[in-house]
Amino acid sequence: MERAGRSGSAEERHLALLAPTALGGYNRAVTLESRQIAVVIDRPVAEVYEYAFDPANLPEWAPGLGHAVVEVDGQWFVETGAGRVGIAIPPRNDFGVLDHTITMDSGEVFYNPLRVFPNEEGSEIVFTLRRAPGMTGEELERDAGLVAADLARLKQILERAEA
Repeated sequence: MERAGRSGSAEERHLALLAPTALGGYNRAVTLESRQIAVVIDRPVAEVYEYAFDPANLPEWAPGLGHAVVEVDGQWFVETGAGRVGIAIPPRNDFGVLDHTITMDSGEVFYNPLRVFPNEEGSEIVFTLRRAPGMTGEELERDAGLVAADLARLKQILERAEA
């Protein structure tokens, strides 16, 4: 699979923007440039957390990641244009941690920090985007735009639910 901004479907590019994990991604120690992309949502933190925690909601608010999510024997998978990829989510927690890993068919694992926390009576959700080795500044900007669009869609869905 090629990195974001190169050839491949939109789903492949969206998947490729996910950052490699230090627990198995690269064979050498590397510190990656990162950028936090955040959005404030006018909904209680528990509501934002519960919606974002459920992998079945991903196609609605992050459609570039995949078009369907299935659970097989307790493991979650996202159906993408590049095939089925695994997604591992953390146990429910009181800290708003939604960090997750994506495992490609190749075995490559991508770690994705995602947090939701209180912001007065609403919430703030923050995704940490990492610049993968070899990724250009233009590719990083494009990927940041994709993440920002996903978070804006999440905001729209949750705030619309209030109306």
